[in-house]
Amino acid sequence: MKIAIDGMGGDNAPQEIVKGCVEAAKIIDDDIYIVGMEDAIRKELKKDISVPGNIKIVNATQVVTGEDQPVKAVRTKKDSSMVKAISLVREGICDAVISGGNTGALMAGSLFILGRIKGIERPAIGTVYPQADGTPTFLVDAGANAECKPSQLLQFAAMGSIYMEKVLGVENPSVGLVNIGTEEHKGTPVLKETYQQLKESSLNFCGNVEARDIPFHPCDVFVCDGFTGNNILKLTEGMAQRYVALLTDMFKSSFITKMSAVALMGRLKELKKLMDYSEYGAAPLLGIKGAVLKMHGSSKANAVKNAIIKGRAYVEENVVDIIDQNVARYEQKKAGGEDQPEEGKGEEK
Repeated sequence: MKIAIDGMGGDNAPQEIVKGCVEAAKIIDDDIYIVGMEDAIRKELKKDISVPGNIKIVNATQVVTGEDQPVKAVRTKKDSSMVKAISLVREGICDAVISGGNTGALMAGSLFILGRIKGIERPAIGTVYPQADGTPTFLVDAGANAECKPSQLLQFAAMGSIYMEKVLGVENPSVGLVNIGTEEHKGTPVLKETYQQLKESSLNFCGNVEARDIPFHPCDVFVCDGFTGNNILKLTEGMAQRYVALLTDMFKSSFITKMSAVALMGRLKELKKLMDYSEYGAAPLLGIKGAVLKMHGSSKANAVKNAIIKGRAYVEENVVDIIDQNVARYEQKKAGGEDQPEEGKGEEK
């Protein structure tokens, strides 16, 4: 397998990106193509005395920044690390691309260069949502589409279910629709119609899910528009950071609490690791005709390493092809065909 990495994408590029790539390259045999300003990348590589031979460099003279307008950046910065990394997948040189850069530009570039899976109305960002019981859940959409139609939310549910099953190993994953109440009649007209479409689909739909219940694993796949999903993620991240800070202050308040902290240190480290996004790799851009994964913008070396290692399953399990096959069969049935989807996902009855 060959994986392209946007070496200049993210808040800590290229230092942490290169470091994470080297750490991953020491664990896996796959070739890792770091795309970016060659001099800067080689400077970072020199900091490690044992750089594996499966690290490759592809020079790029431009950088897509967080301030750039997505579509304009893709069209005017054709020699940027992000655009060239995506192009490596289109050209068949690499099997997947990973970036921590401008999310809008990554989505726009992926659409322009790789295209959309036939039948998918809008691609979506799916991301792992950590649970207290240690098992993963999956949220779609995490920020790509601020407003959605019911048919699009149904497709998000189908794609999320396929990812959950093929990459995260959860058989027949349950799907919940994020809403303001659990009752069937709650929510906007869009959510009410989405509920009916999910209910009539062959997905393992378990009904509406309120935001307060999401951390308690009420289902495996959470479906919502990108505006809602992005706010859920950012609120969760902020609350986690706040509570860790509060616990730290509490344990430092007296000699007794400091001793308690020492006794609980192992469990506290487990909790911190459980809530650490860097342990879960990158978020896939579902619906793109190619394996594209988005890292957190502030990713450091550990997150980069995990994005590469865990992102490999997206390619190995042929998730893009499986989504493509299911959507094609779904379209056949709507047109009056008799074929049934092999995976049983995303089909209205």
